[in-house]
Amino acid sequence: MKSRTPLLLAFLFLIAPARLPSQECARKDDPDKDKWITLFNGKNLDGWTPKIKGFKAGVNHADTFRVEDGLLKVAYDKYKSFDGKFGHLFYKDKFSRYVLRIEYRFVGDQAKGGPGWALRNSGVMFHCQSPQSMRLAQDFPVSIEAQFLGGAGKGERPTGSVCTPGTNIVMKDKLITQHCVNSKSKTFHGDAWVTAEIEVHGGGKVKHIINGETVIEYDQPQLDPKDADGAKLIKDGKVLLEEGYIALQAESHPVEFRKVEIRILKPCTTRERGNSQGYILDA
Repeated sequence: MKSRTPLLLAFLFLIAPARLPSQECARKDDPDKDKWITLFNGKNLDGWTPKIKGFKAGVNHADTFRVEDGLLKVAYDKYKSFDGKFGHLFYKDKFSRYVLRIEYRFVGDQAKGGPGWALRNSGVMFHCQSPQSMRLAQDFPVSIEAQFLGGAGKGERPTGSVCTPGTNIVMKDKLITQHCVNSKSKTFHGDAWVTAEIEVHGGGKVKHIINGETVIEYDQPQLDPKDADGAKLIKDGKVLLEEGYIALQAESHPVEFRKVEIRILKPCTTRERGNSQGYILDA
């Protein structure tokens, strides 16, 4: 009797579900998988635009953002009082699928007049609206925030949590509308440098990685139609966020950044089918 194995294999190949482009894949032989692009050049703020509450985009009030000794610093020594002047420093380009790597540390004392919750508190905002599109008195850009927290000397204070100004996320197939969700990171007291990596797959999966450990995962970052600023950015009913700007935060506590770099996740293909099967990750 003639074997049906080849026919069966062909049938199984045809009915096998294709992986969606938003899914991940790893390819060890990719020559660019470790290619990092430096966003902060260690010399000046070229490519970056400040937006501080109460001021137009481009105005660096009281030299809040500055470069000294090769470090990008958020400083308040020229402030008489913080007075709610929340600030953000935006990189010039939009990004969609990437790994962002930042090394940060908290230093010194909080600015006079800073809110209690902002003690040793900063972060990086991604999938941001542009600084030019923010209202003059807007506290935070519509975005997803990977929050950076420093320990207060005692107690637990995990870093790498997620916050959602004007946005929502999905976790375990459930829409999350609360403003912040805590990560499972350990607490970092003192002024030690911490490495944060944010792995972003467009409108798909997002991971926060602290010192090499994944501390929170979620997906489907999206605009919040119930938020006034978020609702203004909805076009043709589309709420899913697939790209946006990156911004470093200034919330009243001095913080330093010594590395801000990005690795773009490129589409990868299979030889057999030649179609997009996801985006390259670390091997």
